[in-house]
Amino acid sequence: MLSKLEKPSLPDCLREHYSRVRQDSGDICQYLEIEDYGIQTMPDVSPPKWHLAHVSWFFETFILKPFAENFKEFHPQFAHLFNSYYETVGTFHPRPERGLLARPTVREVYQYRAHVDEAMQELLSNDNHPQRQEIANRTVLGLHHEQQHQELLYTDIKHALAYSPLRPVYHACDYPDVEQVAGYEWLELKEGLYEVGHAGQGFGYDNEFPRHKTWLQQARLANRLVTNGEFLEFMQDGGYQHAALWLSDGWKTVRQQNQQSPLYWQQQDGEWWYYTLSGYKPIDLNAPVCHVSLYEADAFARWAGKRLPREAEWEQVAARFPITGNLREQNYLQPIPAERNQPQFYGDVWEWTQSAYAPYPGYITPAGAIGEYNGKFMSSQFVLRGGSCVTPVEHIRGSYRNFFYPADRWQFSGIRLAE
Repeated sequence: MLSKLEKPSLPDCLREHYSRVRQDSGDICQYLEIEDYGIQTMPDVSPPKWHLAHVSWFFETFILKPFAENFKEFHPQFAHLFNSYYETVGTFHPRPERGLLARPTVREVYQYRAHVDEAMQELLSNDNHPQRQEIANRTVLGLHHEQQHQELLYTDIKHALAYSPLRPVYHACDYPDVEQVAGYEWLELKEGLYEVGHAGQGFGYDNEFPRHKTWLQQARLANRLVTNGEFLEFMQDGGYQHAALWLSDGWKTVRQQNQQSPLYWQQQDGEWWYYTLSGYKPIDLNAPVCHVSLYEADAFARWAGKRLPREAEWEQVAARFPITGNLREQNYLQPIPAERNQPQFYGDVWEWTQSAYAPYPGYITPAGAIGEYNGKFMSSQFVLRGGSCVTPVEHIRGSYRNFFYPADRWQFSGIRLAE
């Protein structure tokens, strides 16, 4: 899980990187009102102030307390309030009850962040610390961890604001005009033995290792993502009513929750609209469908006579293209249509695969509390690839394995077809 750094990071570069990533979290919250910081609209959603405090707790717990001499924690109860799930470092407040915490205040949370930042900058300035390399490794890990929570900030803010009948605008973003929308083309993958996983250069989470060989059958992957218009055809053809299209757990879920469309879709005067971070808008039929579960993605693929990609297939085909696309730096904060002759493999939506989230051959969970980061979740979840419109470009790579439960759909998740 730790960064595979081959040589010590230069303190000035790491300090600058640390400051920038930490500032990004504050920038995401600049459009919030004070009332928005504490709301929790379902157990999977965390209030923005909790995210801001938790990532600070991570630096405090795994770097400052073990390595910073004379460091004083900001508040003795914050370790309990902002631990997420690390059983080996202490107790934690129940996740579904994070929205019940009126205190600490937002002001106190930002003071906590400033306290941690000051101590981190002092520690990173110490060129002679005997554990300098381990501090650098854990800092890089902590920054990628914060970028994960920046994505969660966007998704959780969207869920919270969408709950309001007022349909408030988080931040008005302009969308590009796409003159020529990409048609379907199929990218061939030949049968053969391939290497899968992180190649060892730059940062990688532990679940991307070790790189290993796997045999793939001949396959084809679509050059672009499934669109809202195509998913609407599935809906109009009774896709949510035909049990034969659905996995058993998926059929049970859509019946129990009365799902008839992707999350955030609503019909108004016979037309379909959806909630975006820019407000309530008519659905863009050419944009990638978003906020669907694995169950919905799989049912659509069956209806279309195709299937979802395996994660190793996706990784091999995506490796042909540069890591460019509708990522967070574009500031659209919403999937956009694929342009003709432009690859659509990174950004827009996290793409469901049919691959269960499981360890690679030879995987060993890292020792200690930090080993709880990924390894203990390798059960009952599925892998998503490619990043989304709220993923920073420096955070994504071809070997990145995201994972969620098959019923989850509040994330920016969508569909690519394979056969």
